Amino acid sequence: MSKNTCAILLMVLFCFSCKSPEARMPESVQSGSFLKKSAERNKKLNELERTHIETIIKDNPNKNYIASESGFWFHYNVQVERDTIRPQFGDIINFDYTISNFEGSEIYPKMNKTYIMDKEELFTGLREGLKLLKPSESATFIFPSQKAFGYYGDDNKIGTNVPLICNVTLNTIIKKND
Repeated sequence: MSKNTCAILLMVLFCFSCKSPEARMPESVQSGSFLKKSAERNKKLNELERTHIETIIKDNPNKNYIASESGFWFHYNVQVERDTIRPQFGDIINFDYTISNFEGSEIYPKMNKTYIMDKEELFTGLREGLKLLKPSESATFIFPSQKAFGYYGDDNKIGTNVPLICNVTLNTIIKKND
């Protein structure tokens, strides 16, 4: 046998002897039951939080609570009529805030923060709430857990699925063009 014939035979033998493993079928098939259970659990949580928020609002009839388009509620403690400037993307803002739970226990006492609007980390509700304020305005925000720190909490004092009340005062806005 010539070298070429041997080489061809070896290649043919090699190709036919290699068999790819067959795919294994799963032992059990779940039809999205985990997702259905999770969705049901979230619906119940949202309903429970909404009921609690409605109670807070009802218990404070002297406050004019406004439902935001983003899914949280707020009322102004101090409202400024003359200014029309509100934070925009990239503006540098300075604000004071406190964070409490629905029972009124303070989780984080008064803090001061300088923040570049939408360019740094800040929980969703607070970021959206700040966009509603003008300099020198103060508001109380009620955030359901999905607008606060959600499922993960803040890895410190705020646990899983905790709705929050935040008192916020917007001190200054430095426009990104200034």
